[in-house]
Amino acid sequence: MHEQIIARYNVERMCNNLPRVKKFNNFREPIREGYFPKLDSTLGSRAWPARFSDVTIKDVKRESDQLEFEIMDLERWRDRLYDSIHAGAVQDLQGRSVPLTETKGIDILGDLIESSMFSTNRNVYGDLHNFGHLAFACCHDPDGRHLEPVGVMGDVATAMRDPIFYRWHAFVDEIFQEHKATLPRYSPEQLTFPGVRIAKVEVLTQGRPANQLHTFWQQSVIDMQRGLDFYPRGAVLAKFTHLQHIPWDIKITIENTGGPKTGTARVFIGPKFDERGVPWNFNDHRLMFIELDKFFVTLKQGTQTIDRKSSQSSVTIPFDRTFRSLGPQARPEDNAPGIAAFNFCGCGWPQHMLIPKGLEGNGLACQLFVMISDFSQDKVDLARQQGQCSDAASYCGIRDSMYPDKRSMGYPFDRVAPDNVDRLEDFLTPNMSAVDVRIIHNNRTVDQSGAQVEQLASRFGQAKPNQQKPNQSGGPRWN
Repeated sequence: MHEQIIARYNVERMCNNLPRVKKFNNFREPIREGYFPKLDSTLGSRAWPARFSDVTIKDVKRESDQLEFEIMDLERWRDRLYDSIHAGAVQDLQGRSVPLTETKGIDILGDLIESSMFSTNRNVYGDLHNFGHLAFACCHDPDGRHLEPVGVMGDVATAMRDPIFYRWHAFVDEIFQEHKATLPRYSPEQLTFPGVRIAKVEVLTQGRPANQLHTFWQQSVIDMQRGLDFYPRGAVLAKFTHLQHIPWDIKITIENTGGPKTGTARVFIGPKFDERGVPWNFNDHRLMFIELDKFFVTLKQGTQTIDRKSSQSSVTIPFDRTFRSLGPQARPEDNAPGIAAFNFCGCGWPQHMLIPKGLEGNGLACQLFVMISDFSQDKVDLARQQGQCSDAASYCGIRDSMYPDKRSMGYPFDRVAPDNVDRLEDFLTPNMSAVDVRIIHNNRTVDQSGAQVEQLASRFGQAKPNQQKPNQSGGPRWN
């Protein structure tokens, strides 16, 4: 998912006339970007500390946090990871060689870089990803002499607010890409689906020309009782402005010259040109594609058209689940049977952020990529294919089950292309299609908060906000 976050972040930068993010791979260079959170932590009754421009990360020795490591440790772990990738194997605790195979190598690397309990050898490979976060989080007070708390990069709830998060993860993702570059290129047999051809792909948005996606700003209301210190006196309803899009349908016309079969539809979108307005080299282009959807299709013999709505995306969850209440009335107790399911149901990309912002006027020129792969090569033997809150399975998987796709995440863009592929068009096989689309941003704001306020008011049994007196009894507060 982090690879997808970096791809999305880079496309959003292009939507704001900025170049792609520069990876942070020189641990001694100053960090040009400063960051001032302007956030308070109610748990510690402290403000999150700032990181000034042009600071460097330093050796950390914070006795009060039982945290001590050197920048040289990060460099050693990085170099050992690269050496092992190029050698095609890592070393376990007994000194034995563990090969980084085509199917299992990515998992072994993930356990090393994240340094989970499954790490093959934490003594040799350390904990590069997490300690990198801590180095940034402590750079304002590395030895704790000022008694300052760690910065936002030290907390998963706040890390993505800091621009350095994306520079760090661009570097972390590069390590995985280095491994992927050592794997065999996909063969035609691994990419094609005999007898299946995509004849046409079209994106339809109501009231708009074909192959146009439209975004705008929307004002909505959320309940912030969990994030503020008003609890247990009542909910705090706040209005905020966020990106939104007009719903669309994708129509895929498929020709099947064989008998009935099942396929997996894979839908991605990516910018057609780079920051300079130049067509992409494919090996750069593939890293810019954002997964929009993945779903199974039953193919009859002959020609048929598949209609898929944007709201059915396999990467997103609805607005209500993204901003659901975490109060005691909605959330089970920590040891209750339903707590695991409740926590899992919060996983997924927000539906209203399914596509990037785009550009005003003529929009951002993009290419929508659709592939129908052979389900017999994709399927995983699962006890159950569907589970509670499985609608964001592309990012989150299915609870208590294997990931529901035998192919690698990001397939078919997860590996370096064959030498004869220079552009996306060279990569396409009959079961693939790429159509030009534009993401057009309308810089207007639509206020949807009124209807949401009425719904929330009815939930709490309160009057509408313009009829309500100041809160005295634990009902919702309207801000």
